[in-house]
Amino acid sequence: MNRQKRVAAIHDVSGIGKCSLTAAIPIISAAGIETAVMPTAVLSTHTGDITGFTYRDLTSDLPAFAAHWKSLGIHFDGIYSGFLGSAEQIDIVCSFVDDFKSNETVVVVDPAMADGGKMYKTFDRAFADEMTALCRKADIIVPNMTEAAFLLGEDYAEPPYTEEYIGALMQKLLCLGPEMIVLTGVSFAPDEIGCAVCRKGEKTQYFFSEKYPGTYYGTGDIFASALTGAYMRGKDIFESAHIALDFTFSAIGRTFKAKTDPRLGVNFEQGLGNYIKSLEG
Repeated sequence: MNRQKRVAAIHDVSGIGKCSLTAAIPIISAAGIETAVMPTAVLSTHTGDITGFTYRDLTSDLPAFAAHWKSLGIHFDGIYSGFLGSAEQIDIVCSFVDDFKSNETVVVVDPAMADGGKMYKTFDRAFADEMTALCRKADIIVPNMTEAAFLLGEDYAEPPYTEEYIGALMQKLLCLGPEMIVLTGVSFAPDEIGCAVCRKGEKTQYFFSEKYPGTYYGTGDIFASALTGAYMRGKDIFESAHIALDFTFSAIGRTFKAKTDPRLGVNFEQGLGNYIKSLEG
């Protein structure tokens, strides 16, 4: 029997919202990958359009986490980081990658810091510079269109886009250091949205789905987690992105049709069976 792979997932925990670790753990586990968690903070809910949430910062605990794992001789086949609350946390994750990455370790960075043309309220351009340093250590980065602009120090461009614009953006992102880019929020027409996928030396490929009205929180984490699970299962980056897109938009579709409050997350759980089947082909 093949050895089970292990991924270190470095994200916050939001009790309600189906994002960060509450998305990463079930999705990556469904792919058959052990998910070791390093929680960066604990919140009662995510922070999008919700007030009154509780927040406990765990920055001071992270070095001790890493040191204990190191003392046990733990090996990671993958390291997957998402929302990081401060430049200090980015520095800690950079050190974690340096300490635990081997030639066989895949580093996936979701530079979660911006959306809709704006940085999240608690971040600034200096934070984007710090995130760029972490992206340089990654094998795969998964920015949205806004994050890509901030990583490159450029102004955000509104959709719809052209293949020429996206292709040039992908090449600039590859110059940061990653081997592979999966760029989300790509749209060439008002009724579709999807991702662009590129590996160094290869042509960019595009995958699209129907665009639903409204804002659906946690979908970036769901997409990146499904991508990570698929890639760790041996799918190439293009098929991994296609699987992740289908999984994410099926969850959005179920939530849209059910008319549930999108602030509380999308129904990805009922799509896990199909996600597992997609990995078996």
